Amino acid sequence: MKTLRWPWHEERRMAVMVAAILAIFLAPLLQAQGRAECSVIKSEILQRPIRYCAFLPASYDQDKTRHFPVLYYLHGLGDNEQSLLNLGGWDVISELRQQGKIGDFIVLAPSAGGTFYINSQSGKIRYDDFFIKEFVPQMEKKYRAESTRATRGITGVSMGGYGALRFAFKYPAEFAAVSAQMPAIIAELPKDLNTGGAGSPGSLMGDVFGSPFDRAYFDRNNVFYFARTDPAASLKRMKIYFDVGSNDDYGFEQGAQQLHQLLDSRGVPNEFHIYAGRHDAQFVIRHFGDVMQFQWKAIGSGKR
Repeated sequence: MKTLRWPWHEERRMAVMVAAILAIFLAPLLQAQGRAECSVIKSEILQRPIRYCAFLPASYDQDKTRHFPVLYYLHGLGDNEQSLLNLGGWDVISELRQQGKIGDFIVLAPSAGGTFYINSQSGKIRYDDFFIKEFVPQMEKKYRAESTRATRGITGVSMGGYGALRFAFKYPAEFAAVSAQMPAIIAELPKDLNTGGAGSPGSLMGDVFGSPFDRAYFDRNNVFYFARTDPAASLKRMKIYFDVGSNDDYGFEQGAQQLHQLLDSRGVPNEFHIYAGRHDAQFVIRHFGDVMQFQWKAIGSGKR
């Protein structure tokens, strides 16, 4: 028996029709999704190109004169500038926009390697200087950011959570809101940094804080140092959120709890949560929607 086939021109006509139907139904989804643009910025401070990704709402391309609030996203150790795509965070942001729970803002995510977002003790890698003096001003000019404190937020995961809190507390005049998920913060270092093997503080921090490890340098760059020494009045003007798993693989729930207590003792409002979970991507994505709504409420209201 012969197999009946559509004539070629009929097959082509059907394909065109299907494509047109799909375009009609997918257009609202694609419009809500926006796009990710990944490239490099040439850094004179670090003397090399640094990769980054910009996550842009659909309205960014629809209105070339519009300026937007901006959220800086700092990835964790072992991840990179594409972390929002890797973890599924970009999908969460898009879904929240479709639901009307957040508005339009830009997300800028730089690559940081294992720098912990600080200037290294040796002075060879000045990531803090790069981020504040080069990345922020150049990116905000390129991507039409509002470039005001009221419309600028910063967030991060693990090592990036440490970086976000440190940047916000060190430069409170630059950020209206900070959030951190399972931030890699430790109030007091153990005497033996390598206790615990591969997951010990010494193995995680590498030589960023000196080789051999410089405890004094660590203390001067610790989130707790800036939380204690910055004027409480400046931190009270900032919206602060952080969360951590109750069974964090590295024990960061202890540091987070201590930071919460320190901020409370100084009269600094902060939203802190200990949820069930470990130190993993599943924990991050489960609560990422809450983080984005927190940030939008802070930096979006600043725009309005």
